[in-house]
Amino acid sequence: MKKIIFILIILTVILSGCSSDGGFRDPELRNNNSGNDSNAPEDNNANYLLYAESDGDIMGYFEELLDAYPDEEYLEITENRETDVNDSSLITFSLKIDSASYRNVVRYIENGNLPPKDAVRIEEMINYFSYDEILPVNDTPFSIYTELGRSPFNQNGYLAFVRVKSKDIDRDILPDSNLTFLIDTSGSMSSHDKLPLLKSAFGMLVENLTEKDVVSIVTYAGNAGVLLDSVRGSRRGKETIMSAIDNLVAYGSTAGGAGINDAYALAEKNFRKNGNNRVILATDGDFNVGVSSVRELEDLMTSKRESGVYLTILGFGTENLKDNKMETMAKNGNGNYHYVDSVATAKKVLVDELSANLFTIADDVKAQVEFNPALVSSYRLLGYENSMLRNRDFNDDRKDAGEIGVGTDVILMFELELTEDKPVLKYQSQFQSTEPAPFVNLSNQFSDELFEVRIRYKNPGESESRLITLPVKTDRIYDFNTDDFIFASSVAGFGQLLRSSEYTGNFSAEKALAMAMDSMGKDPNGYRKEFIELVKKYQRLR
Repeated sequence: MKKIIFILIILTVILSGCSSDGGFRDPELRNNNSGNDSNAPEDNNANYLLYAESDGDIMGYFEELLDAYPDEEYLEITENRETDVNDSSLITFSLKIDSASYRNVVRYIENGNLPPKDAVRIEEMINYFSYDEILPVNDTPFSIYTELGRSPFNQNGYLAFVRVKSKDIDRDILPDSNLTFLIDTSGSMSSHDKLPLLKSAFGMLVENLTEKDVVSIVTYAGNAGVLLDSVRGSRRGKETIMSAIDNLVAYGSTAGGAGINDAYALAEKNFRKNGNNRVILATDGDFNVGVSSVRELEDLMTSKRESGVYLTILGFGTENLKDNKMETMAKNGNGNYHYVDSVATAKKVLVDELSANLFTIADDVKAQVEFNPALVSSYRLLGYENSMLRNRDFNDDRKDAGEIGVGTDVILMFELELTEDKPVLKYQSQFQSTEPAPFVNLSNQFSDELFEVRIRYKNPGESESRLITLPVKTDRIYDFNTDDFIFASSVAGFGQLLRSSEYTGNFSAEKALAMAMDSMGKDPNGYRKEFIELVKKYQRLR
């Protein structure tokens, strides 16, 4: 198949890819691909192909024009546009924590490839990291921190950093767990980065179980079946669980829909009131028997949502990853989604951040931001394109939204343009100027408010939502920003570069690297340092 594609590309380039001078239509492309060797002829495509073939790198040349993994699938992302506040001063979207996109980007770049644009979800890249500033605890599940500074993408704009931090709860007082492992054992899971890595990942999770926890296992390939039912997390129980997992082999087709039905039936049979009831699905997402399309999976997971059973999806593998299906299932099934590309990532998801990823502190979490048209002329939300809600959905408790785990950081970032280049001072009064700026209503008690953040959520198991609001005033604009702000801005900018965003401006990989290096913070697990190395690898790919 690859040879056929290769021949078609050669014919396409030779027959239709030439300009009148016999070279590439895009001179930059020509220079990029011929500039590595001054002996390579530049005047004719056919000559270049002959040169490359004789030099043994013809496939490498065309790999730059092809997707690295053409069988992988992603949901389309239409980038959020800049919005005039006079046209719409409200924006509403769902909040939840997934980290799949960041690890997937890492996988692409470390393998010497650039990710497809739709694989880059900027909010997941930012939310992969934890942030250092200690926030006050209150009687709600969330604390909110805000900060603004100059935008690195737009010299006339500002960047707003909103951090929603969920409350930490000691692992010892978290509820007991009823976990159902749903494991894909189809033939597509045979490679080293799938089933073998999956076994290592579940081994870490099982080691952290307590005697009060129970585990069931459902597997699926051509058919689905129950492997274990309600085994306790005692020492002997852990041995039983790991023996079952270690003996799994990959074969056959992928009846994922049947596996989901069996896993939820088992989870509901063993349901623990006031406990942590969760299905953990480990797969590459390549469903091909029975319920298998994105729409069918969306409908299936929507039907499971009222069961009280939460969902965690662990994605594995390369070349046929169906990210679109896993994102859809997590979004519609009260779930979160993580991509596991290494043992280190498995440890982060299932050990270091076990509570955040497996224990829900708030259901149906929605964010709404209202901008003050007196001070803000336009805004643009970075990321969350596939989480947008209608503004009227914010107050509708029937409308599903995301789930947030214990001790989680959720970051919202906006790019703003103010009605004047300089923000209004909080204590400006009519006595300071005989001609106050026309956008300032001095009799208005909200004249120093840029926007208001609203978070609506439900306590787990409840049907009525609760509301948190926080006005953000001009005194939150800093000349010198915190490490958290600068680092998140660096990650957001890097994500925009990967997506070739029209809003990137003059931002560059060099700028992203400099900002990240200047904002390392505490970085106890080395994740920010890893990001710095990732940007350096990206630079070498260009």
